[in-house]
Amino acid sequence: MDTSTTFADNLKLPIHRWYRYTAGYSGQWAEDVIRQDYERKGKPKGYKVLDPFAGSGTTMLAADQTGVASLGFESHPLVNRIDAAKLSWNTDALAFAAKGQEIADLAMSIDEPLYEYPPLVEKCYSPENLLEIDHLRKALERTKEDSPEYLLAWVAFVCILRSVSHAGTATWQYVLPSRTKAKVSDTLKAYLRQIDLMADDMIFMQNSGALKLSQVAAQDSRERYSGLDGEVNLVLTSPPYANNYDYADATRLELSVLGDIKGWGDLQSLVRGNLVRSCSQAVSKEKPHTYEFIEDPLLAPIHDEILDVCKRMEAERENHGGKKNYHTMIVLYFLDLAKVFVNLRAYCKPGSRVCFVIGDSAPYGVYVPVDDWLGRLAQAAGFGDYTFEKTRDRNIKWKNRKHRVPLKEGYLWMEG
Repeated sequence: MDTSTTFADNLKLPIHRWYRYTAGYSGQWAEDVIRQDYERKGKPKGYKVLDPFAGSGTTMLAADQTGVASLGFESHPLVNRIDAAKLSWNTDALAFAAKGQEIADLAMSIDEPLYEYPPLVEKCYSPENLLEIDHLRKALERTKEDSPEYLLAWVAFVCILRSVSHAGTATWQYVLPSRTKAKVSDTLKAYLRQIDLMADDMIFMQNSGALKLSQVAAQDSRERYSGLDGEVNLVLTSPPYANNYDYADATRLELSVLGDIKGWGDLQSLVRGNLVRSCSQAVSKEKPHTYEFIEDPLLAPIHDEILDVCKRMEAERENHGGKKNYHTMIVLYFLDLAKVFVNLRAYCKPGSRVCFVIGDSAPYGVYVPVDDWLGRLAQAAGFGDYTFEKTRDRNIKWKNRKHRVPLKEGYLWMEG
């Protein structure tokens, strides 16, 4: 089975594997795409790659390995900082390891009462591991500084928070405290192992011939980024799928441990407002204006089809207990992506290419032709022809599925 549109291959790749971010795609595939495009264009001076949905930093790391400049946008505050750490792979590995050991030593010397943690955190850790987590958090807070060594030591802490929890994990990154796993790591030992792994990966990357030419910006891709117009040769990304996955909730455990949020409700103000609206949790306030959004000129290329889908989803909603606002979500998802395409057209040079790793959708069993609609929105923004290359089928093993609509995943290619 083709796994290039999944994160699976990255679990074996240095740097990529630090933080398990399963809503991603293969770093090796991204590297191949960038190298082929760069060479096809004659290795032009000033070649630049853009990833408007940077996620786990796959595209930027692949660009570094290819030796070309890249920029990523990531508006999720936690994920953005993880990306910044991964892109600090050129930091002195021994200095980083020493910083990590310093923080671990300080953590072992702390003897204080625990911070007050949200109930979710207390359910996910044994008292022993939570105590060590608390001490590591305090050690990091007391040694905080603006250095790449510190940022890497901080991300090592974030990266072990799942492995030292006894809570099970549902599809992708949701945490299930009611399900437990037998093998759980000791916190301090896991932290020092993570430091060693990261240091080894950094040395490997530094000896591989890669060039550190990447950057990540805390940028909402729906908003125009200053100074980028006409500079991009290749856009390589995977936007959120229109399948109701909540990227904010997926990091609730980490944000809770770090003290950034106290409960689920805090995610709305801290994270969701910065993200493309691909989940029903992000659109409840907009529901009364759903059909007004459909009339936005940016949706004109797909107006009749999205109106029909929206009406069918709204009707089907009444047959389900949760009564999720999928119809509003779908409208706002495509409106958000239409805004992204307008910005991308401004950033791209003539002759540029755009590749979106995407999957289609069927909320409440109502099919949404994501590849076709996105292609047409891209054309309306000024891009040329588009083609879809399927890599795998989805939702074809019907056990425990909420609907029986076959879905697919693959690459949407758009010409500049």
